[in-house]
Formats: sequence, C-alpha cells, structure tokens
Amino acid sequence: MSDMSEPTTSGAAPTPPPPSRAAQRGSVRSIHYTLSYLAQNTERGPRNAIVLLHDLPGGAFVWERALPALAATGHAVYAFDMLGYGKSDTPWPADTSIWGHADCLSYAFRTLGLTEITLVGFGLGGGVAQTLATRLYRDDVARLALINTYAYEYAFAPHWPFPEMAKHQDPEMAHHMQASEEQAELRQTIPAGAANGLSADRLAAYLDEWNSDVGKNVIMQQARNMTPLYQNSIASDVTALDRPMLVIWGEKDSVTPLALGQR
Repeated sequence: MSDMSEPTTSGAAPTPPPPSRAAQRGSVRSIHYTLSYLAQNTERGPRNAIVLLHDLPGGAFVWERALPALAATGHAVYAFDMLGYGKSDTPWPADTSIWGHADCLSYAFRTLGLTEITLVGFGLGGGVAQTLATRLYRDDVARLALINTYAYEYAFAPHWPFPEMAKHQDPEMAHHMQASEEQAELRQTIPAGAANGLSADRLAAYLDEWNSDVGKNVIMQQARNMTPLYQNSIASDVTALDRPMLVIWGEKDSVTPLALGQR
C-alpha cells in the first residue's frame, strides 16, 4: 500500500502525531438505519481515514487490538459494526448481502464526509469492501486492503460460520432451528477461525449477540444473503482497479483457502 505518513519539511525530522485518545463509540444514520462504529483520531479529519470492515460473525470489536497502532499513523480510524452486528441496528428482514451492506455503508460514509479512504475488509467485509471500491464508493476509495476475503463465486465457506452452510441457505432453516441449536453450531465452528484458539471471553464476544430468537434470525439472515452471484458480479472489476491494493492471507487459513488469495 502507499505510504500513509504525514508529509514533512525537507531535511526536518518527522514530527510524531500526538498520542491518540482511546477509541470512542459513535453512530451515524444511513437510509432507514443507524450504524455504530468505534473511532480514533476523528479530530484529524475525514480525509484519508482508515475504514475497517469485519467478517461474519464479528463486529467492530474484532479491530480493537489493532486500533492503537493504526491510530498511531496520525489518521482517523473508523471500525464499523455493519448492519445487523454489534451496536448497529438489527433489522429482520433486511438486505445484508455484500451489496446491501455496501449500500448502507456508502450513505454512512457520505454523511461522515469520508474521502480518499484506505478501506480494509476482512472475510465478508472484504466482499463488501470490493463492492464499495468498484461500484458504490469508487471515487473515494484511495487504497484497498483485503484480508482473507471472499472472491469470485466463493461467497461463503462450506463450514463457516455454520457447519454445512449450503443447507443454511434455505430460508426455511431459521424457522426450524432454536437459538440453542444455533449457538451449539457456532461453538463448533468459531474456534477453527483462530490459529491460536480463543479465550472464553473472546468466544463469548462472537456468540452472545446472536443468543436470542431475534439474534438467531439475524445471523441466519446474514448467512443466507452470502450470495455467489453478487460476489462474482464484481470480481473482474477488482482486478482492474487503478489504485494501490494489498491482499493479505493466512497461510493456514482453514475457512477461505489460500488458493483463492493466490488467484
């Protein structure tokens, strides 16, 4: 990715940015919904901000440990709870495909005045980032980073976040599954997404927001809307982007195969 350090006077030592305050919760209205986010360095202004999009399941909390280092660059940093996650609205039903998320986020970005952003997408958030960078926010994405992303027709992994994901694409599935069953399935799969395991508290962060009848329906709606045709429709546009792009992959990733990143 391009150098994001602040310009300095020729011959002068770089001036480090002032210490950043701890991340603060904010919210922004978008279409019919309110989205929540964690932010640092907002006083630095919305231009050249770093914007972070999480995977399924997840939320802005997955970036908390990275926020101080990113804020140390001197740029504003925003980590969003996408629609249906964390402290954002949890409408059911709603369009939570990569296009639905991107549409909702594009209005939020405009409201916040975010321009020339560095957009970072992880997993499902990578699919959303690709949609924003190629279509719905193209003019104001200056740099793009994709981490273990979905791509082409690989819109969901066979066993993530539920085992046998294909059967969870059935709209009737949510009507027949209890929240306790949904929680048991997530407990079976989520630890496989962490190379070094998850602490009990960290696992709870991924599970607790879905531990209700509404939560069950919202996460199953999220899974159901991971649509291969939607992902594939932007695939060729990503390769044609004329801006710096970084693709990062875990070589032992058991959810999204390394071969997808190499392609």
